[in-house]
Amino acid sequence: MQLTNRSKQVSNKQMTFAERIYLPAIATGLGITIKHFFQKKVTIQYPEVKQFLGPVFRGRHVLKRDEQGRERCTACGLCAVACPAEAISMVAAEREKGEEKLYREEKYAAVYEINMLRCIFCGLCEEACPKQAIYLRHDEFVPVFTERDQVVWGKDLLAENMNNRYLRKAWTKEEAHEQDLKGVEAEPRTQL
Repeated sequence: MQLTNRSKQVSNKQMTFAERIYLPAIATGLGITIKHFFQKKVTIQYPEVKQFLGPVFRGRHVLKRDEQGRERCTACGLCAVACPAEAISMVAAEREKGEEKLYREEKYAAVYEINMLRCIFCGLCEEACPKQAIYLRHDEFVPVFTERDQVVWGKDLLAENMNNRYLRKAWTKEEAHEQDLKGVEAEPRTQL
């Protein structure tokens, strides 16, 4: 009695001498290896050459500054409210006399922290910000954490370095495709 109609007949035919010493299988494997040996390599030299991940990739967070180097963030809290993982926390403060060169608005974020273990890189904080202060880079990954105290990033790690301003390399789909084809040359890394 059969339970299904998917049964197959198994043949017990004797293997030939060539099949028993696996010569056809070895020749097939060598043929595939030789064919791939002469094809273009797909490996990239990672630290020197970075592969473009596309214009929608979301990586490392950056707190942007304006043209004069002042912080854009006004501590409105919209990014923290929009964050589904509740990874962003901030403390607002009033700007004092003499701090006009540091902060653009009267109110600023005295403390701005992102818990990178909680962050899901959805980009909602970037979309919610009315001042375009928070930005998720598309060319840099978040580094690996080895200690628990490295997980919460403050303004010291998030603030944009004015010496090495971030310039997006691709805005359109066509430019992104061109970047994919030629690869992105690595920029010298600087500590933020």
